Amino acid sequence: MTLTEKTLQDYSYYLRIERAMSPNTVASYSSDLDKFFAAVPVEPARVSTQDVLDYLASRRKLSKRSQARLLSSLRSFFDWLVMEGDRKDNPCDAVDSPKLGRYLPEVLSVEEVTAIIDSVDLSTWTGRRDRAVLEVLYGCGLRVSEAVGLKISNVYLDEGFVRVVGKGNKERIVPMGDMAVQAVRDYLECRISPDSPQYDDILFLNRFGRSLSRVAMFNLVKKQAVCAGVDKEISPHTFRHSFATHLIENGADLRVVQEMLGHESILTTEIYTHIDSSTWQRSILEHHPRN
Repeated sequence: MTLTEKTLQDYSYYLRIERAMSPNTVASYSSDLDKFFAAVPVEPARVSTQDVLDYLASRRKLSKRSQARLLSSLRSFFDWLVMEGDRKDNPCDAVDSPKLGRYLPEVLSVEEVTAIIDSVDLSTWTGRRDRAVLEVLYGCGLRVSEAVGLKISNVYLDEGFVRVVGKGNKERIVPMGDMAVQAVRDYLECRISPDSPQYDDILFLNRFGRSLSRVAMFNLVKKQAVCAGVDKEISPHTFRHSFATHLIENGADLRVVQEMLGHESILTTEIYTHIDSSTWQRSILEHHPRN
C-alpha cells in the first residue's frame, strides 16, 4: 500500500468514525479524492495550489455545482491533513469556489402528489408497500436513506409519529398524518416474512425479504410518476421538497419545518421560502393586467 493510499484510507476512517458521515457521503468524498490523486500523482503533503487549479481546469466540463462539490471534497481532505499535522497549509485556500445560482429543487403540486400515490395498485402486498413508502416519504419528509433504514420499532402508529435517525446519527421526532399511518398499517398486515433476523425490524422489505434498497425506492417513485402521468424529473427527494414547500405555503413556521426535516442550519430550510415566493410571483404575473 502506497503512502497516498494509506492516507486516503485513514481519512475515510476519520469521516466514518469521527465525523459519523453516512456511507454514501464517505463514498462520494473518497471517489473525488481517488480521481484527483490518479490524475495528480503527488503525495498529499506535497500537493500545491497549482496542482489543484490544473486539475479543476481539466474538469471544466463539469457543471459549476459539481466543480464546487469537488473543491469542497479536496478542501475538507487537506483541512484534515493540516489538523493531523501532516501539512502546514491547505492548497485549496487560494482557490475560489465557482459562483452558484440559487438551486430550486423540483416540486410537485398537491394534486400531482395525490395522483402519484393514488396510482398504486393495492391488489398486491408490494402495492401496499409502495403506497406506504410514498405516504411516508411525503407525509414525513424523510430522506431516502432514512426511509430505507426505517425500523418498525421506531414507528409509533397509535401515537402518530416516527423516530428518525438522520445525518450524523442525530435523532428527531416527526409526526405522521392519518393517511401515512393507515398506509403503514395496511402494509404491515401483509408484509412478508424477513429473509433473516437482521431484517426483522426493517419496515420496508423487497420481495426477497431483505431491506428495500435506495435504487428500488428511486425506481418505485419514477414508475408511479409515469403511471400517474406526471411529466417531471422526480426522485424520492422530490417528495421531501414538496412536503416542506406545502407546509410553508400553508403557513407552517420555518423553525418547525427545519426541525422536521432535520436541517442543521435554518439557511438550508430557507430554500423553501424561495420556492414559495416563485409560486406566488408566477401567479401574480399570470394575472397582471399589464402582462
